[in-house]
Parts: sequence; structure tokens; C-alpha cells
Amino acid sequence: MTAPTPAPTLAELASKKQYTTRDGLVLDVRPAFAEDEALLEDFFDKVSPEDRRFRFLGASKHVGHSQLVPLTHVDHWRTESFLAFDQADGALAASAMLACDASMDTAEIAVSIRSDLRGRGVGWAMLDLLADAARDRGLKRVISIEDRDNHAAIELEREKGFVAHGMDGDPHLVMLEKTF
Repeated sequence: MTAPTPAPTLAELASKKQYTTRDGLVLDVRPAFAEDEALLEDFFDKVSPEDRRFRFLGASKHVGHSQLVPLTHVDHWRTESFLAFDQADGALAASAMLACDASMDTAEIAVSIRSDLRGRGVGWAMLDLLADAARDRGLKRVISIEDRDNHAAIELEREKGFVAHGMDGDPHLVMLEKTF
């Protein structure tokens, strides 16, 4: 049995990482904090209604406080919420979440991308970020629960090595899994 990986220091948390999309868009990525709630609220207003439904698995005209708290009040180890900013203008481009189980074996992931940046490789970059974070924590696999109608996400995740499985009891959802 290997020793658990230590939780990151505050200095490590505060450091930005850069990811460049296949389209050349440079993203500065950092963890989300409680102070980012208003920023995320505004961001989700710029995500298409369909993408909001896919991210939260339910229709919502507006993402409010109760849905934002789990994205902004995290322990930065078992659960991490990432914010990706377009380096060119500093605007929030994407939000990505990694939520680990108690045994630090598996994490569920979720990604949202600002509507005007879809198709520019942001999803690819966010999946790379989440895979890096999962490996850093010693996880064995990540899963994503998708609405079967979210064809773009399902296709992207399959291209990134995820395998699709049906969800018992819910014909509208599919679980995609990637092992390390």
C-alpha cells in the first residue's frame, strides 16, 4: 500500500497553470475560492441553457447560491473546482470540477464552457487538467455522468479515452469512465 499523497500547500493552490487549446487559446487555470461566487454566477449566465442543464442535470434559468456553494467552498484536495481564464482578455472561459470519493479511488468530473468559446479546444484542455489533477491525487479512475443528449461531451470524452456505460435505473444518463 502506498502512502497517501499530501494535500497541497496554499502556495501550490494559489499558483496558476497554463493550458493551450488546439485553437491556440491560452488558459490560465487556478482553483476557485469562496470569493469567486459572483464570478461563477455571471459565468453560468453566459453558458447556454442546454449546457447548464447538462452540467447540473436539470433545467435552470439561473445558477444561484445553493448551486454555487459546492463549487466555491471546497477543501482543495478531495474536491477541487477549477477556473480557466482566457489569457487574452482575462474573462472566465470554463469551470471544471473534480470530486473524489472517500477512499480517493474515484472522482466524478464536470466541465462547463462559455458558449462563445465552444469548439475551440477548451473542453480538451479541461479534461487534460482534470486528468492531471486526478493522477496527482493518486486516483485510479474518473467518471462523468452525462445526459444521453449531450452528444458533444460524450464524443469528446470518448476521444479522450473514456468508456461509456449505461446507468441502471435511468435511461437518460450515461456514465463515462477513464482509468489510469
